[in-house]
Amino acid sequence: MSVEKSTEQYFKGRFIATPESIAEKLQSIKAFIFDWDGVFNNAHKNVDGNSTFSETDSMGTNLMRFNNYLKNNVQPIAAIITGENNQCAFSFAKRENYDVVYYRIKHKETALLHLCKQYNLKPSEVLFVFDDVLDFSAAKLAGLRIMVNHDCNPLLIQFAIENNLVDYVTKHDGSNGAIRETSELIMHLSKRFNETIESRMQFSDTYKTYINGRNATPDFYTITNNEITQQII
Repeated sequence: MSVEKSTEQYFKGRFIATPESIAEKLQSIKAFIFDWDGVFNNAHKNVDGNSTFSETDSMGTNLMRFNNYLKNNVQPIAAIITGENNQCAFSFAKRENYDVVYYRIKHKETALLHLCKQYNLKPSEVLFVFDDVLDFSAAKLAGLRIMVNHDCNPLLIQFAIENNLVDYVTKHDGSNGAIRETSELIMHLSKRFNETIESRMQFSDTYKTYINGRNATPDFYTITNNEITQQII
């Protein structure tokens, strides 16, 4: 069974790039960057401006990072770029030992390039998960682009497709496991899905080494006077 046929048997989103092409791009990925609102959630906010996440997606990001670690034997960089000040996103990043959070940054290309400079990465080594127009400047640069589907914006999705800003559009939206769908797709295309799950299930020595090494305390950055500045959160 071909990679393409077996992949499309399980994943019902829109493959803008072929599964083979996505798998090839995946070989270079060393960092995962996530938008927050509309990606980990449905973008609804409470009175404090916070929006939440699901544990299903949280486990997905952990497994995807571990999957990348199995390939490279190096901890991948994990980051959130959000246009808002969202305390739930901050708490999530701390709990999950992300490396960096960029917040209140509207032009997300600026954050992506800053991250690449900080960690000596090329934009082609970044996987970016996003959902809306403010994310397009970063999607234009990233090596692998996953766009979270929303049924309400078919024209925006078509714009992203026509302008080469996306490789895969998820079937699920942000409130229904789009991140977990992304994680399973990436692990499947890595050809290490079973190895990843079995190692995590058994809490293997390899997984223990990974999780013990995943001890970053996030750096937080925002825009001040048109420059990215580090903040204490």
